[in-house]
This record gives sequence, C-alpha cells and structure tokens, in this order.
Amino acid sequence: MRRQVWAAMDTEARASLMHRGLDDIFDPALRASIGELIEDVRERGDDAVCDALAKFDGIEVAPDGLRVSDDELDSAEVSEAVDRSIDDAITHLRDFNEAQMQQAQDWQIESEPGLMVGEKITPISSAGLFTPSGKASYPSVAYQLAVPAVVAGVPELALVVPPIPGGTGDVDPAVRVVCRKLGVRDVFRVNGPAGIAALGFGTASIPRVRKVVGPGSPAVTIAQVEMQRHGLSTMMLLGPTESLVIADDSADPALLAADLLIEAEHGTDSSVVLLTPSAALADAVEVEIIHQIDVLPQIRAAAIRSSLGPNGGCVVVADLDVAVEVANEFAAEHLQVVVEDSMMDEVLDGLVNAGEILIGQHTPFSAGNFVIGCPASLPTSGFAHVSSGITADTFLKRTAIARADQRAAARMAPSVIALAEHEGFPAHAAALRRRQG
Repeated sequence: MRRQVWAAMDTEARASLMHRGLDDIFDPALRASIGELIEDVRERGDDAVCDALAKFDGIEVAPDGLRVSDDELDSAEVSEAVDRSIDDAITHLRDFNEAQMQQAQDWQIESEPGLMVGEKITPISSAGLFTPSGKASYPSVAYQLAVPAVVAGVPELALVVPPIPGGTGDVDPAVRVVCRKLGVRDVFRVNGPAGIAALGFGTASIPRVRKVVGPGSPAVTIAQVEMQRHGLSTMMLLGPTESLVIADDSADPALLAADLLIEAEHGTDSSVVLLTPSAALADAVEVEIIHQIDVLPQIRAAAIRSSLGPNGGCVVVADLDVAVEVANEFAAEHLQVVVEDSMMDEVLDGLVNAGEILIGQHTPFSAGNFVIGCPASLPTSGFAHVSSGITADTFLKRTAIARADQRAAARMAPSVIALAEHEGFPAHAAALRRRQG
C-alpha cells in the first residue's frame, strides 16, 4: 500500500491523487475508433451491431438472434442461494426508490394573487440499460439499473448486455433472471459500444430510447458521451471503480483492510484511498492487507496492488478535519467513514462530495454494491462533485406549470414590457400591452 503524508505532498502529488480514470476514457485513438463504430451502426443498423459483436467479442450472431428470446428469459435458472439474494436486493432497492418517489410529487404554490406556479413530475418515455459482461457476471448492475426505472414508471425499457465471454452467444442466466423478475422483456445480446449506439439510433431489432445509463469500459463510456451529439441523454461518467475510507484509531485493522480490498479487486484501473490521522493504524492495515491478499486469486491480487499502489494508497493527514477536506476534493464514488462515535456526526456534516457514504464498519462497500438498496451505479472520476447515483429520480423529468389570471397578468405587465423592450423584443411587449385594454 503506497504511503504518503498529505502535509508533505506538493501540488503535483496532490493533483495526481485526485486525477483518475479520465485519460483512458478520452484517449483520442479510442474516441476516433468509437466514433467510426457509431457511424457504422447509424448507417447499417443490425448488421453493424452483429459485426461489432464478432470483431470485439468473438461471437457470431445473426440479426434475428440479437434479441434474447422469451424462452431464454423464462427458462433461465440460478442456484437457490443466488435467486434468494436477487429477491433480497430487489426488495431493498424497491423500498429505497419507492420512498424517493414519495418525495417526487407534483406541487404548486400561489406566488402572488392570481398566479399559480408549480411542477408536474412524470417518467421519461423510454430508457436503455447497459449491463457489462467483460470482466465478470454483473446481475447486480442489471437490478441496480432496472429497479429504479421500473419504480419510476418508465413505460419502455430495453436492456443490452454482452454475451458471456468465450461462449456462443448465451447471456448470463443471472441477468436473465433479473430481467424476468422485473418484467424487462426487451433484452439484447450486443457489444457494449455498438449496443449504446443502437439504442440511440434504433435498428430493425433494437428500439430507440431517449436515455441510456449503465457503467462500462472506457469504450462504453465514450460511446455514451459521443451519442449525446445524436440526441441521446446519458447520465454521467461511470468509469473505473474507486473507493475512499476515512478511519481513525477506533477502526479494526483487519476489517478495514478487508473493506479496502472490496473495490480494489475490481481491476488494475481502480483507485482505493485510505485517509487516516494515525500512522499506527496505517501500519496495522498494511500487515492485514498482505495477509489477506495471499488467499485471493492472482488476478484479484494484481488488481489490488495497482488500486492501493500507484492508483491510490494511504494518505496520512493531520486530523479528521483535513481528512474531510481531502475527501471532498477527491469526491469518491464509494466513501466509508470509520471513526469514533463522538466524531461521527461532525465528520458526516462536513462531507458533501461522494456518490455514497457508508457509516461504520458494519456497512461495507460490498453490502452497498449488492443488497442495501442505496444506488450502486455512482459517479466516478470526481463527478460526485456535480452528479448523483442512479435512482428513480434519474428516470423522472419535471415540467414547470403556471397559470395567471387577468389580475396577475396586469400586475406583471410593466415588468415584462420593460425587460422585453430592453432586450429588443417588441412582440413580447405587445402581447402584454394588448391585455391592458
């Protein structure tokens, strides 16, 4: 685990810690390649989608095989333990998102006599959900995206997912089970970037949608960014996973090490940071990490060494106030706070930039990823400064509504006329003058 001391880090070292995940996403060569793929899908539709699946995923599928059939969805099976766990997760997600929907109600006020203003809140008309399948199986992503969309009431949902790597085109049965349980029947086996493009343009097989959400590789993220030029709404950058933990001497080093390894094992592009005022705790955690890595597969151990090495590591800070400042600047996708109970409220009050905040050592990242019900598709690469996780609110839109009577129109007229004339719009002003009789 790389060790640094915040007070001794120069401007360049601090900036390097904060900068992660964007270079690969915006690599010019990759961006050009994805741009060509998008144009190919726009011009050739299903044929281009099938060619991309063959070229990049090594799987041959004819256009009439892109859709996952009803039989494939209905016959999908997983172990009893996984099936129960999916139900557990869906229940918690429904609870969270249904509670959020109770806060998303139409409203109106009388802002002055005779003038009513408010908002009407409605679901978007259609959405595409991208579930990755490159490094592993991700049924958790499928339900993390689909449950909020279903609870929001989106009438048309399509889910795209790459087939199981090295297979003949089969889609992960756990993803199919999730879709069946949630009533998502428009499911397609596609290459990620080509699938994003297909959802944006629509093809003979794949419906056009208004918005696409879902995490993926830099290529998938670029495809979402580029498709915005073609009128497709996307949520945010969902790049390589990252986590940050604020901990003091009250933390159990063994549990803290275990929690640091959760997001660190995702890949060599992940970033994991421990902020602590205690060098002794950092020493104890280092020992535990070494022990715990030994029992992991080599591919996960290699990812952890990158995530906690050059990509992240431990930063020793002067005190918890500094830890909060650094955490806010980092704006982590996943943030856990493990401090003395007497300090918890003060730390939490100071934290404003994070995709999620998990409190205490009994709330590990893996529980948040799979079951808790809070959003787990979260902004990365510092975008938690300006955006939020995927919830029912992601799939809602707000329409402003106003109604003025003659009394209110007359009262507003002088202001409207003065501003319209100042900006050079005589018809704007005339519309109010006509109402003045």
